[in-house]
Amino acid sequence: MVKIMKLNEQLGIKYPILQGGMANIATGSFAAAVSNAGGLGIIGAGGMDAESLRREIRRCAELTDKPFGVNIMLLNPESEKMAQVVCEEKVFLVTTGAGNPGQYVKLWKEHDIKVFPVVSVPSLAIRMASLGVDGIIAEGTEGGGHIGEMTTMTLVPQICAEIDLPVIAAGGIASGRQMLAAEALGAAGVQIGTLLLVADECPIHENYKNRILKAKSSQITVTGRIGGTPVRLIRNPMSREYIAKEKEGWTPMQLEVFTLGSLKKAVFEGDLDNGSLMAGLVVGQVNQRGSVKEILEGLYQDYLTNRKRLICS
Repeated sequence: MVKIMKLNEQLGIKYPILQGGMANIATGSFAAAVSNAGGLGIIGAGGMDAESLRREIRRCAELTDKPFGVNIMLLNPESEKMAQVVCEEKVFLVTTGAGNPGQYVKLWKEHDIKVFPVVSVPSLAIRMASLGVDGIIAEGTEGGGHIGEMTTMTLVPQICAEIDLPVIAAGGIASGRQMLAAEALGAAGVQIGTLLLVADECPIHENYKNRILKAKSSQITVTGRIGGTPVRLIRNPMSREYIAKEKEGWTPMQLEVFTLGSLKKAVFEGDLDNGSLMAGLVVGQVNQRGSVKEILEGLYQDYLTNRKRLICS
C-alpha cells in the first residue's frame, strides 16, 4: 500500500501542499494567506529586486506565524543579493528556478534554510541531491508559466527512483485524484499554482481571474518553443502573434515586443489581449472561486476521499 503523503509532517504544516512561487503574483500577503490556511506559502521573487523581496518577507512575517518560503529565479540580476536577504531575514525554506543554485546551497544550509530546487529533468535532481538539498520539486510540462518538456507522470517516478529525498510533484494538479496520482508516483506532496489564481486573496486583476474561470484546457498554448524559452499560457491575440512571428524566424530580441511587461499587463491591468495569461493545463478544472482556506481544504478532502475509495475498492 502506498504511504500517505508526509510532506506536511516534515515541514510542520497542515497539508502536504506548497504554493507555486508565481512572479508578480505571489506577494508576501498572498503567501501568508496560504500558510495561514495550512499550506506552505511561497513569495515569488521573480520581478522583484532584493530590497523589494526583503519588504515582502517582512510583510509575510507580520501576517503569519506559520512557516513560509521564497522562490528565487536564479536568472534575476539580483539573485546573489536575494540569496543573502533570505539568510538575513531567517526564511524557513527556499525554492529555486531558472538555474543551478549550487553556489548558494552551503550558505543557506548554514543558516538552517530548507532548500527545494525546482527541476524539470532527472539529471538536475540527482545533481541537486548530491549538494545536500532537502527535497526536490519535480515540475512537469503541464504547469503554467515557464516549463520543461517532461510530463509530471514521467518526471516524478524517475526522480523518485534516483534520489532518497522528498519529491514534490508540480504541474497538472488541481484535484484530489491528481494528488493521489502524484502520491502513487512516489511524491511526498504537491505544488499548485493555477488553482490558486482564483482565490479571493490572490492579487491578480479580476479580468485575469474571470478568464481563468471561463477557460478550457484546449485554449492553453505555449509560446517560445522554437527559441527554447517555452511558456504555457491562455491563448490570446498576443500569444497568436508571438507564435506566428516566431515561426517566421523573428529573434528573441525582436519577440520581446510581445513579452516585455506582458505578465504585469495581465496581473495588474487585466489586459486580456496583450497580457501573458499564464496558466497550466488544469485550467479547465478551475471553475469556482473561493478563499485560499476553502480551496486547500477542498483539495485535501477530495484527496482523502478518493484515497479511501481506492483503498476500499
